[in-house]
Amino acid sequence: MKSHTLDIVLALTQKELKVRYKHHAFGYLWSIANPFAYAMIYFLVFKLVMKVKVDNFPIFLLCGLFPWQWIANSMGVGPMTFIGNAPLIKKVNFPRNLLSLVVVIQDMIHFFASIPIIIVCLFLYNKSPSLNWLIGIPLLLIIQLIMTYSINLFTATVNLFFRDMEKLLQMLMTFLFFLTPVVYKPEMIPEKYQIFLYCNPVAHLIISWRDLLLNSTINFASIGIATVWCLSALFIAQITYKKLSWRFAEIL
Repeated sequence: MKSHTLDIVLALTQKELKVRYKHHAFGYLWSIANPFAYAMIYFLVFKLVMKVKVDNFPIFLLCGLFPWQWIANSMGVGPMTFIGNAPLIKKVNFPRNLLSLVVVIQDMIHFFASIPIIIVCLFLYNKSPSLNWLIGIPLLLIIQLIMTYSINLFTATVNLFFRDMEKLLQMLMTFLFFLTPVVYKPEMIPEKYQIFLYCNPVAHLIISWRDLLLNSTINFASIGIATVWCLSALFIAQITYKKLSWRFAEIL
C-alpha cells in the first residue's frame, strides 16, 4: 500500500472511530456489550431451555459470536458505505474502495480488542491460549479482513444502482446467522446436509476461529475453504467496483 494511501486509510479510520464513540461515555465497552448480550440470550434459549449438549457453552458461544459480530457489523453497513459518504466522494478525489476498507478495519480493531475478554473466559474454564494463536490469529485476521472488505465493497457498489440491496441484505444476514455454526457445533448438522456448509461463505471462517480460540487448533482444512471463498469474493467485488465506480459521483 502506497504511503499516501496508507495516510488516507489511517485518517479515515481515526475519523470513523471518533464519530462512532462521540458522546458515548462507555466507548469501547459498547463493542463487546452486543455479543455478550446475545451470548446471554442464546445461553438461556439453547442451553437452559433446549438443553443443547455442548461443553463449556458460554465460552463456546463467545468464540463464535465475537468473530461473527465483526462479519455482521461490516456487512450490515455495506449498502450505505458509499451513500453515507456521498459529500466526501463528491468533493475529494481518492480511491472510493478505501471507504469499505476503513469500515472493515475499524470492526477488526474492535474484534481484536475483544480477544482479552476471550482469554479471561478461557482461564475461567481452565483453558488457556497456546503458541498456535501466534500463527492462527494473524492468518484468520487477514482472511476475514479480505472477506468482509469484499462483501462490503460489493454491496456498497451495487446498492448505488439497486437500492433494495440494503433490505435484501438485512434478510440474508438473518438466514446466514442461523445457517452458520455460531451457536451450535457443525457436527450437529445431519450428515446429508453437511454439504451446505461448503456453500456458506463464512461458515468455515467461524469454525476456524472457534477451533483456534477454544481448542488452540489450527484447522487447515476449514482455513483452506475460507480462503477459497475469500479470494472468490474479492475477485467478484473488484470486478463489480471497477465496472461501476466511474458513475459514483453521477449517481450520488
